[in-house]
Amino acid sequence: MNPQLFLAFIGVAVALACTPGVDWAYSIAAGLKDRSFVPAVAGLCGGYVVHTALLAAGLAAVITGMPGLLGWLTVAGAGYLLWLGVSTVRSWRGASFGGQAATAPAQANQFRVFLQGMGTSGINPKGLLFFVALVPQFVSTDAALSVPLQSGLLGLTFVLLVAVVYSCVALLARKLLHTRPGAARRVTLASGIIMVALGLVLLGEQLVPLAAQTIWQ
Repeated sequence: MNPQLFLAFIGVAVALACTPGVDWAYSIAAGLKDRSFVPAVAGLCGGYVVHTALLAAGLAAVITGMPGLLGWLTVAGAGYLLWLGVSTVRSWRGASFGGQAATAPAQANQFRVFLQGMGTSGINPKGLLFFVALVPQFVSTDAALSVPLQSGLLGLTFVLLVAVVYSCVALLARKLLHTRPGAARRVTLASGIIMVALGLVLLGEQLVPLAAQTIWQ
């Protein structure tokens, strides 16, 4: 792999990971919970591992080349973000730090948090398009490693970077707002609203063109 291209990719990946979005909103919401935020961050990373596997297998380009399938994925991702955002908004009044001991049901909830995080990044077609549009630009056809292997290494590098960034985001949210339950509730509410807004944007990107096409027919 070309060292210069790899360093350039790291710079771009760090910049993108540090850009606030739905992943940040989910990380912050997880950081404001009583439970550990690790399952949430692991779930977000798991979604990007799925994207990496699709990219390395060449399936990502196939999916993006099928507008109908990508459109349905966008609708599914938008619906999921709307559901997750509404759930977060509904729980904002209870955002606090009680330091309760872990129980069996709480551990089961941790697995659900992991799956929600995986769905947040994995179902989002924006993530798929990111891998298809950006990662190939940093793959060298003259390198000793094959293109699928380079793609996989770049994707896993991004996963590692977002794991560090999102963990820091969740940890800072917990540390800064631990003694401020009022602020914790407001940030949780804002995180939910961001998820709902992004879900509506994704949904609008599909419904508006479809409505326009129906009118002109």
